[in-house]
Amino acid sequence: MGIVQNQSIKNTIITFLGFGIGAVNALFFYTYFLEKEYYGIVNTVLSGANILMPIMAFGAQNTLIRFFSSYANQKERDEFLTFMLILPLAIIIPLGLVFYGFYDEISHTWIQKNPTLKPFFWLIPLIGMFSAYTEVFYAWAKVHMKSVAATFIYEILVRLIIMGLLVGVHFNWLSKETFVYSVALTYFGQLVAMKLYAISVKRPVLRFAIPENLKDIIYYSCFIIVSGGVAVMLIDFDKVMIAKYLAVSQNALYSVAIFIATVIAVPSRAMTQIVAPITARLMVEKKHDELNDLYKRSAINLQVIGGFIMILIFVNIKEMYHLIPKDYSGGIAIVFMIGLSKFYDVLLGNNNSIIVNTKYYRTVLLFGIATVVLMIVLNMIFIPLYGIEGSALATLITIVMYNTTKLFFVIKKMNLYPFTSKTITSLGILALCFVLFYFWDFPFHTIINIGLKSVLLSLLYLVLIYKAHLSEEINVVVEKWSKIIGILK
Repeated sequence: MGIVQNQSIKNTIITFLGFGIGAVNALFFYTYFLEKEYYGIVNTVLSGANILMPIMAFGAQNTLIRFFSSYANQKERDEFLTFMLILPLAIIIPLGLVFYGFYDEISHTWIQKNPTLKPFFWLIPLIGMFSAYTEVFYAWAKVHMKSVAATFIYEILVRLIIMGLLVGVHFNWLSKETFVYSVALTYFGQLVAMKLYAISVKRPVLRFAIPENLKDIIYYSCFIIVSGGVAVMLIDFDKVMIAKYLAVSQNALYSVAIFIATVIAVPSRAMTQIVAPITARLMVEKKHDELNDLYKRSAINLQVIGGFIMILIFVNIKEMYHLIPKDYSGGIAIVFMIGLSKFYDVLLGNNNSIIVNTKYYRTVLLFGIATVVLMIVLNMIFIPLYGIEGSALATLITIVMYNTTKLFFVIKKMNLYPFTSKTITSLGILALCFVLFYFWDFPFHTIINIGLKSVLLSLLYLVLIYKAHLSEEINVVVEKWSKIIGILK
C-alpha cells in the first residue's frame, strides 16, 4: 500500500474518531456539565475565531502546499518556508491593532445584547491567530508526507483536552469562566504541539529572502483568503449573527442542532480525499467522459450514504432530543433545515473539486462572495422574526442558491451532469423510508427505540438500494460482506 493511500486511510479513521469525541462533547458533556449561557459563549467565540482564521493565515497553509514542490533545492524551500511563516503577520499585526484599537466600537453590538460575553470577546482574534499558525504547521507536516500524527493533533487532541476540562467543570475543579479561558489556552497548546511536531519532521532553516515568484504567491494567497473565508462564513457566520440579535444562550441550542445535522456531511470529507486528486488528473488529461462518469458515481454514492445518515437522523431526532437536557429541546426544525442543506452539498458529488480545477474558479469565487452577502442579509431579516429557526432558514436558502448556481455553472461550462435516473430512485427510497419510520415509535426506552428503528430502517434501506442497483461500489461491498456472513454461518 502506497504512503499516500496508507496515510489517507489512517487520517480518515482519525477524523471519524475526532468527530465521535466531538459528538460526545457537543451533545452530552457541554449540555450536562455547562450552562447554556456559557456553552453559547464558547460557540460564539470559536465561531468568530473560525471566521478570522482564513484571513489571519493569509492563505499560507494552502499556498505552502501549492508551491512547495515547485522549488528545486533545499535552500529555496527553506527561503519559501521562512516567508510562509512571516506572511501571516502581514495581516495579523494590522488586524490586531484595528481590533484592539477599536475594541469598544467593534464589540459594542454583541456586548450590549449579551453583557456576559464582555470578558471573553477579546479572545476571538487570539484564538484565530493560534488556529491560523496551527494550519501553517499542519501544512508543513503534509508537504513532508507526515500527516498522521499531525491529523491526530488537529482532529483529536483539542477535543480530548476540552472533554477533560468539561469533566473539571462538572466536579467543580474549574469555574465556568476559567473553562472559557482554558479553551483558548487549549488552542494555544494545539499550536505548540503542531509546531513541535512539524519541527521534528523537518527542522526549518530560517533564510530571509523574497521568493522570485512573489506575485504568484501573493495572488494565490489572496484567492485562498477569499475562498476560505467564504467557506468558513457559510458554516460559522450564523452563530455570530445569532449572538448579535439574541441571547447568547440561544447559540447553545443552535449548536447542538447544527452538530447533529453536520454528521450528514462526514462521508463527503472522507471521499473528497480520494476523489479530489483523481478529478484533478482527469481534468489535466482532458478525459471528459471519464470525468463525467466519476461525477455521476461520486454523486450517487454520496447521495446513498449521506441520505442514509440523514434519514437515520430524521426518523430518530425526537428520541435523540430525549437524551439531552430538556433545556435544549426545540431544535428539531433546525436539524431538518440544516440537514437538508448538508444533503444538498453531498448530492452534488465532486462538484467543488471540478470547479477549483477549472479556469473559471475566479468567477465562482464571486458567486461565493455574493452568497455570503445574501446570507448576512437573510440572517438580519429572519433572526429578528423567527429566532434561531430563522438563522437555519437563512442558511438553507443560501446553501440551496449557492449550490444550484455551482451546479448549473458546471453543466453549462463543462457539460458535466451529476444526476441520472438513479438519483430519482434514490430520492424515492429516502422518502419511503422517512414516511414509514418517522411516525413509528416503539413503547420502549429511548435508546432501545432508537436502536430498533435504526436496525429495521438499515435493513430495509440496504435491501432497496441493493435491489435497485444504484451503486456498483456499494453492491460490491454488500456482496462481499454477505459472503463473509454466509461463511460464518
